[in-house]
Amino acid sequence: MIPESFIQELLARVDIVDVVGRYVKLRKGGANLLGLCPFHNEKTPSFTVSPSKQFYHCFGCGAHGTALRFLSEHTGAPFPEAVRSLAASVGMTVPEEPRSPRQRAADRERREEGSRQQRILDQAQAHYRAALKQTPEAIEYLKRRGLSGEVAARFGLGWASRDRRGLAAVFDHYEDPALLESGLVIESEDGRRHDRFRGRVMFPIHNQRGQLIGFGGRLIEPGEPKYLNSPETSLFSKGHELYGLHEARAGIRAEGCVLVVEGYMDVVALAQYGLNNAVATLGTSTTPEHLRKLRRASDRIVFSFDGDGAGRKAAWRALQACLPWVAEDISMRFLFLPESHDPDSYVRAYGVQALRAYLDEAMPLSRFMLDELAARHDLNEAEGRASCVHEARPLFAQMPEGGFRLQMEREFARQVRLTPEELAQLLVAAGPGPGHAGPIAGTGQRPSGQGVAPGAGLAGRGGPFASEGGYAPEPEGAAWPGSENPGAGIDLEAVPPWQDAALRGSGRPRRRGGGSRQVTPMARRLLRLLLAHPALVSGLGDQQLELLAHHPHLGLVRQLIGLASTCGAAHAGALLQAADPESDLARAIKDLSTELMAQDLPDPQAEWDDALRTIERQTVQEQCDRLIESGLATDEDRRRYQELSRRLARLKAGAG
Repeated sequence: MIPESFIQELLARVDIVDVVGRYVKLRKGGANLLGLCPFHNEKTPSFTVSPSKQFYHCFGCGAHGTALRFLSEHTGAPFPEAVRSLAASVGMTVPEEPRSPRQRAADRERREEGSRQQRILDQAQAHYRAALKQTPEAIEYLKRRGLSGEVAARFGLGWASRDRRGLAAVFDHYEDPALLESGLVIESEDGRRHDRFRGRVMFPIHNQRGQLIGFGGRLIEPGEPKYLNSPETSLFSKGHELYGLHEARAGIRAEGCVLVVEGYMDVVALAQYGLNNAVATLGTSTTPEHLRKLRRASDRIVFSFDGDGAGRKAAWRALQACLPWVAEDISMRFLFLPESHDPDSYVRAYGVQALRAYLDEAMPLSRFMLDELAARHDLNEAEGRASCVHEARPLFAQMPEGGFRLQMEREFARQVRLTPEELAQLLVAAGPGPGHAGPIAGTGQRPSGQGVAPGAGLAGRGGPFASEGGYAPEPEGAAWPGSENPGAGIDLEAVPPWQDAALRGSGRPRRRGGGSRQVTPMARRLLRLLLAHPALVSGLGDQQLELLAHHPHLGLVRQLIGLASTCGAAHAGALLQAADPESDLARAIKDLSTELMAQDLPDPQAEWDDALRTIERQTVQEQCDRLIESGLATDEDRRRYQELSRRLARLKAGAG
């Protein structure tokens, strides 16, 4: 049996757009992609794929699911074979034998170790932030860089003191191996330890789910290295992460593009001036994993580099990483600032509007590639042109087939004085290069540009699937379609709270008598939020969990929270894969498929908090009503009523 943990890891690695795109021609339709459904005959596209939720749904026949389900149902392959095929495409090996108790214990230990490292990083972050408030020289440095306290707080900036063992005051056991594994301390050959970060402004690094995974530190006085990142750990890999991506989500949507800069100070400085769509690589060249995340964030990517020789070389490396991803529905551009300027210094010198104007004039990838090739060879002589074609061959080989590559070949043919047919023959004779029509070299992952049909340009963004969708109100107690007992009520004994051991152990809801759980409009609203944004589960506090655990109409919500907590799903598709296909929860997810295809809310956390406040107001009001009905016969009843009334007044006033 294939472990559920492996399936979840696999779904986190693959991109459903790549998988579906091998079999279905997809085009942009707002935040999603549209195509003709492969599961039924249709002339108008109703088959929708969500890149953010890793989920497909056909509005015509109701087919829906994950990349794994699509592969299995479309090709007819048995589920294990579909898993092996998809795993091979991303360089993963499927565990073929049942997991022994020892192996399961090791898996559990690894998960617990990850959680422990997370707690250690959070504890260090609290210390660094508190230290910044007590360090005038660090505050003065940030002020000189033009940063306000508000922006520093928004990005969680902190300060690591110059004390060699400053964290010894934070952690009772400074010799704990977890401090070493988390990258916070360094152990010398003689066994003595000291803090990795000293005398630095600290920049916390979060993953896309908002979880703290590492740090970057910058010296505020002369010294080397000026920038220092956390080492590679089980939580942090600089080749996979982009600084500021989590914080920039709303800014990327507002600006319509993502700006890639070279340092975290650039990201924070641009945010200070109102440009909130910048992200930064962490001291490494752009990688395929970076491109995958950038592609999901926006269909317009602008790379910013210094205008000097080093900047041009870095830009050329980034261009080569981009080639497997080029397509008709994505724009990749390169911005070269004047020499001696980076985005931080440029915006401070000339203002944000001047930088925006520069962004509008950023060089398209095609122009940068052709100009750079021309600059490296003398195109006035046959030898130079032949040499230019030779250098261009592996570059074209990395591009997926399609309209973009065709346009590039025609322009390059004119540049080297060949006909398009002659150039095509030379490129074919050279054979496919790395990444051509296949996985990205070194990753086993196919770029999202593969499988995009020529001419599949940007579709109108005002289509029926691009608008924001809300939950459809239902009568109190309405059951999911297809339930065997539509009138069945919620039995709190039959549906244990989400933290019940049995539920946490399996992630599956227990069924009694074959009945379907009833769903109120509020439960539907919470389910939709959790499905669209599983990361909300990690932010639930004890008070919120207590409120949900005892509410009589939120059984499915508790089940979904338990499932998300158990399997660690990162998107709606992964949650659907983890749910028992015969359960009410799976039916609930299917019923919400249409709503899940709507664009993401601008602030899902605020929507979630508002929903829980509404639940709490209703709960407190019901308790007050019951006390009134009882006649407030005892002093305890009257005291309780007064306490609840004050609480209700605060909730209605929005004070919490």
